[in-house]
Parts: sequence; structure tokens; C-alpha cells
Amino acid sequence: MPYTTLLTSQDADGIVVVTINRPDKLNALNDAVIADLGALAAWAASDASVRALILTGAGEKAFVAGADISQIAKTDAASGAALSAAGHAAFRALERLPKPVIAAINGFALGGGCELAMACHIRYASPNAKFGQPEVKLGLIPGYGGTVRLPRLVGRGRALELLMSAAMIDAVEAHRIGLVNKVVPAEGLLDEAIALAKTILTMGPAAVAMIVATVDRAFDLPLDAALAFEAEQFGVACGSEEKREGTTAFLEKRPAQFSGR
Repeated sequence: MPYTTLLTSQDADGIVVVTINRPDKLNALNDAVIADLGALAAWAASDASVRALILTGAGEKAFVAGADISQIAKTDAASGAALSAAGHAAFRALERLPKPVIAAINGFALGGGCELAMACHIRYASPNAKFGQPEVKLGLIPGYGGTVRLPRLVGRGRALELLMSAAMIDAVEAHRIGLVNKVVPAEGLLDEAIALAKTILTMGPAAVAMIVATVDRAFDLPLDAALAFEAEQFGVACGSEEKREGTTAFLEKRPAQFSGR
């Protein structure tokens, strides 16, 4: 489908590479990008031919260098809250997709760019990538989930240090603290992300979707409630045709033939 700020390319496996395409603005987020990301999530959720998303940025400098400051400068309390809510809705829709969403972070991922990356299920970064939440320099706080997702990924203390100091860290440090899953050479970044998506697509698609939903739901539950919810979902999986095929294939020593589409 057409977008004003995104480029999409879908391969035969159903993997869609999505490029945020505002290179003259270092791919900064504005209303149009947020709207396009929301539409992308809706399309990916409803179109069975889409089996995985990989998000990256146009050009060599930036994944997403942040939000469009010229737009934020014009906000007041009400319009600022609305701006944040729109970003939350789009990012949450990506985060809750029952299909893998992988960020291929090729450069600056600052402010809203870091927040977008954190909303993806998995993050691969090139050595050129830089991460940070510099909003406090502008007298602001993150508005697209930074105060929520960053502590969950790297821990409260590290998150508060990054959030309050506006420090920018490189890909190696981001990997060390758990913000990214893997650092790969820049020239192979997309290939590595696509290879990971292809690996995930060999698994049971219903199980992959259930993992996303179960992790999302259980993350903030008390331990016993989270374990009870996992047991419930495990029971659902045990009753599925996908489980029957997977276990039968294992016992027959053959590849499973999951109905992935």
C-alpha cells in the first residue's frame, strides 16, 4: 500500500523491509511518519502475505534521529499529549503484531528513533548506530515510550542515567546493557536481519504469535499470575493442529510442515 514517508519491499517469503524515508531530516518522526507507521501495522496485521517486518532508515547516517523538533516546538499541553498518544498507538500496534518485527538500526537512533527501535521485538545494530534519549536537553521527557520501555530493557538504574543525562551511547555499549540484541557489520545489517526473520518463519507461526502475546501480557503481571497465564496459553497450544504437526514431525525425524500463510 502507498505511504508518504515509508518505502516497502516484500520478498517471496513475505518479509517486508520498511525504510523510513526522510533522509534530508535524518528520518525524523513527524505526524506523517507516525500515521504511516500506524497504517503499516494495520496492514501487516490484516494481510496474510506479510509474515515479518524489518524496519530501517534511509541513508547512511540515521535510523531515526529523533522527533521533528520544529513540530514539537509548536505544541502546548493539549497538543503535546495528543502527539504522544498518537505515537504510543502506532508503536504499540507494531509491538503487538503477531509477526516478527525486527529493527535494523543503521545509524542514529535518538529520542523517538530509540523509542521506535525499542517497540520492535528484536534489535540488530550496525557499529555506526548511536542511541540516546536527549529530550531533557529540550526541557522535555520522552513521549513515545522511552520512560516505559527503556527501564524494562536495561534496568531502572541504567535507564534513569541515560534519561536524565541525555547521554549518547554506541552500539557496543547498547549491546552490553541489553538495548540491542546483536551488533553486525554495516554492510551485512539487512542481510542478518532478513536471515533472522527467515529462521523465525520456519517455526510454528501460531506459536510465534502466541509467544509475542504471552510475553506482552505476562511481563507486568505478578510472578504467580504470569505463570498461570503461561500455563493457560500452553494448554491452548497443546490443543492446536500446529502442535500436532510439530511433535509428529519431530518423532518422525522430518521437517515440520507448518501452514505459515
